[in-house]
Amino acid sequence: MSDTNMRAGYRGPAGGWGSLKGIAKTEMNGRSRPSALATLAVQNKPGGYMCSSCAWAKPPVAHVAEFCENGAKATLWDLTSERCTPEFISRRTVTELRALGDYQLEMAGRITEPMRYDAASDRYVRTSWEEAFSAIAAKLQQLEPKSVTFYTSGKAALEASYLYALFARMYGNNNLPDSSNMCHETTSVGLKKVIGSPVGTCTLEDLEHCDAIFYFGQNPGTNSPRILHPLKRAVERGCKIIVFNPLREKGLLEFADPQNPVQMTVGKPTPLAAQYHQVRPGGDIAAIMGLCKRVLERDARTRAAGTKRILDTAFIEQHTHDFDAFMSKVEATSWDEIEAASGLSRDAVESAADVYCESQKVIGIYGMGLTQHVHGSQSIGLLVNLLLMRGNIGKQGAGCTPIRGHSNVQGQRTVGITEKTSLAPMDKYRELFGFEPPQEDGHTTVEFLEALLDGSNKAFVGLGGNLAKAVPDHERVHDAWSKMELTVHIATKLNSTHMMPGKKSWILPCLVRSEDDTQAGGPQQVSIEDSFSCIYGSIGRRTPASPHLLSETAIVARMAKATLPTNPLWKWDDWAGDYSLIRDLIARTFPEQFYDMNVRMNLPGGFYRGNAAHERIWKTESGKAEFTIPTVLNACGVGNAEGHYHLVTLRSNDQFNTTIYGHDDRLRGLKGSRMIVLMSPAEIARAGLKAGDKVTLVGDAGDDVRREVSGLEVTPYDLPDGTLVGYFPELNPLVPLWYHDKASKTPAAKGVPVRIETA
Repeated sequence: MSDTNMRAGYRGPAGGWGSLKGIAKTEMNGRSRPSALATLAVQNKPGGYMCSSCAWAKPPVAHVAEFCENGAKATLWDLTSERCTPEFISRRTVTELRALGDYQLEMAGRITEPMRYDAASDRYVRTSWEEAFSAIAAKLQQLEPKSVTFYTSGKAALEASYLYALFARMYGNNNLPDSSNMCHETTSVGLKKVIGSPVGTCTLEDLEHCDAIFYFGQNPGTNSPRILHPLKRAVERGCKIIVFNPLREKGLLEFADPQNPVQMTVGKPTPLAAQYHQVRPGGDIAAIMGLCKRVLERDARTRAAGTKRILDTAFIEQHTHDFDAFMSKVEATSWDEIEAASGLSRDAVESAADVYCESQKVIGIYGMGLTQHVHGSQSIGLLVNLLLMRGNIGKQGAGCTPIRGHSNVQGQRTVGITEKTSLAPMDKYRELFGFEPPQEDGHTTVEFLEALLDGSNKAFVGLGGNLAKAVPDHERVHDAWSKMELTVHIATKLNSTHMMPGKKSWILPCLVRSEDDTQAGGPQQVSIEDSFSCIYGSIGRRTPASPHLLSETAIVARMAKATLPTNPLWKWDDWAGDYSLIRDLIARTFPEQFYDMNVRMNLPGGFYRGNAAHERIWKTESGKAEFTIPTVLNACGVGNAEGHYHLVTLRSNDQFNTTIYGHDDRLRGLKGSRMIVLMSPAEIARAGLKAGDKVTLVGDAGDDVRREVSGLEVTPYDLPDGTLVGYFPELNPLVPLWYHDKASKTPAAKGVPVRIETA
């Protein structure tokens, strides 16, 4: 592709005909069954199937089509007509299958029967469920419990997640990392510290009342397209959206509603961002410091003039702690420092701050561009500081809204998937199940990988996901992965992680959420939690891909029953046969939030489980919302010298996490290979390169380990100085395992220090 075309980018808006064409392309590539269209008709609607893609809200009054491009792609991909049979898997060695790569592995279709790894032939071979559970249990019983990790991706529903956490603790550990560790754990840690809640404070209704939205490090066009509808409505009633993001993303620039006949024919797309500031990677701390500095300067003027204050002094006095210390830090920070660290001009930052000062109700929305940094927790603290200055938490139309990726990643944490004993319902476990849960904290994903590298982690049980591909430091981690004694994968399709089998390894195929799940107690439904802390029921109606599949809940229950001793309080068969019994347990475990769960989850719009910070109840050490004092102005852990860069890894428009639907990135105007590195034309010239050159990126974090990815095509793109951009997970080998947020250990994949080498 030529230099001119690359810089021109995609000329259409987010949504529109491009979105419909993207869905159709995935339907053809994935060879989905005709019944998939019937699933889309009820997707995210009361009484229907809740999307397995992102965690955006399911409104009580649904659109005609309540799915987005990526949600439709996820459903169509699940409901492929292709079948990955034992014969397909067994005719190739694992070494040969691994060479195919994730895209080709997933294109093989749905796994139809349980498989066992045969080390002698280096092949997966057909097995029975009885043999699988018996052999897995026997191996788990031989191992020291602390040496086993129970990982879960963010798709498993509340019922399976609750049993999975219970199983791990009955087995004897709290080693329950999940995909949150890889993305939004910084939110759980950072928000918990400053407002006492580990999740966002807004409800969906707040988006109908805000005057301004300050939007940091998140791309809705690719990662959560259904948010574009409320953003469009907000703009149309006068709300201003102020964006801080290194890339100019179409999903924040303009949107054409595919359900609006005028916009799809003679009308024009809706412009979204009133201001768009291309902040440097990690520069959000400095940018927000600048916003706060302008707020204080304007407040000083109002105070001197005797007019209405900019600061909400009554709120600050009643509800916050340490404001004076933060104010002193802001005043001591110069504009020169702010400009250098953020890459933005003072005029630009002040222009954005003026919108904040003139808005009565402001929502702060953010994604992993804010969290996946060495000092990501400080970035979140600064955003909360900004909101607190004008009382923008705990009132209608205002608050803090992290955008979650996986459909139930927040809900899994809610019902016990956590490595932290302080967040788990230990007293309820004792009361309900008559056992003493382990008191030692388990490990995060990063700590699991560290234990893998030092040989102390002996087994891995994965409830979904493709973790080995998603993690940092691929070369070191992948070398160690197959040395484990046992690996167990509960999955729907093959992926790279399955092709790194331990000495004993099993693939246990499961239903997808949209498929009929009939158990001994009849047809079952499951429940999930969205980013706004609302709980919804979901029921699948599609015929399962194979008669040999089990549900995730049934697999967890049968594995636990086979592994653990018999106890009259541990009713695994009953729970697997009737999921309402599991929901009764969830309600008894968390009575204030989940009472009458079986009834309330099927109400239109589900039910809100509540949030103390939303009510201005601050469960912090001080009993108030905490102003925090930043120690750095850029969240990246390593500074930039000349000829050195910060790499941002991201997803394409044809991708959901490690699942690749195709090799185009429509909304960025990129086609073909994913092995590219985006650079600004000025950076290309300074480096003595030209568009189309092939280069090697080398890790530049300062340790003695050489990390590199070769064969990357230089591609011009509009980016800030010192910034490179490439795709996740292809560039994960450049991220050191130790390079993570200091508080949460979330890998810092949005500001990876690298340099360029040429042949």
